[in-house]
Amino acid sequence: MSHDFEAMRFAMVESQLRTTAVDDLRVVKAMGHIPREAFVPAEKSALAYADMLLPLGEGRRMNLPMATGRLLTELALTPDDHVLVVGAGSGYSAALCAELAKSVVALEENAEIAAIGADALRALGNVESAAGPLTEGWAAGAPYDAILVDGAVEHLPGAIIDQLADGGRLAAALVEDGMIRLVYGRKQGGSFGATAFADALAAGLPGFEQPKAFVF
Repeated sequence: MSHDFEAMRFAMVESQLRTTAVDDLRVVKAMGHIPREAFVPAEKSALAYADMLLPLGEGRRMNLPMATGRLLTELALTPDDHVLVVGAGSGYSAALCAELAKSVVALEENAEIAAIGADALRALGNVESAAGPLTEGWAAGAPYDAILVDGAVEHLPGAIIDQLADGGRLAAALVEDGMIRLVYGRKQGGSFGATAFADALAAGLPGFEQPKAFVF
């Protein structure tokens, strides 16, 4: 069965992005251009533009288009930026970053999930795929002008924040008090703080559980 992906992409932009404060025209243009269906399992291609956490396999899911769009809008990537995507999954968000920035490192620890969109990422020419623990970031490519943590996490490891350039920006979905909040922060003079700007449903990333405090 064939699908009109172009029409589905247009509908996503009109109904899921323009109605939810995704108002950076460069982000909207990129999301209206990059074929999301190239980054989902073939048997789920009909759901590529659905307003849902799309299963990628092994418990991992692709973020809602709205969450991806809001995070990228806050990051405000420029054509000169060097970007790290943590938890790149099948590569969709990394592909969007590649259209908005100069160069991208797509970090993913699950080889099977990374393979879903590997060919599409490779064809872009400005994305380096990296394999390793998500919580450690990718120091070999640091410093980064911007870091996108592409999913919901309970905390932001210092190892990742340390890889930001001075003045560098980071956006993520942070789990706080049982709620998922989209947050944005900037590193200045060695210090970093993040502020929530929206509540959203976002796919969880493994390994970012908050360390449990000992109770005596």
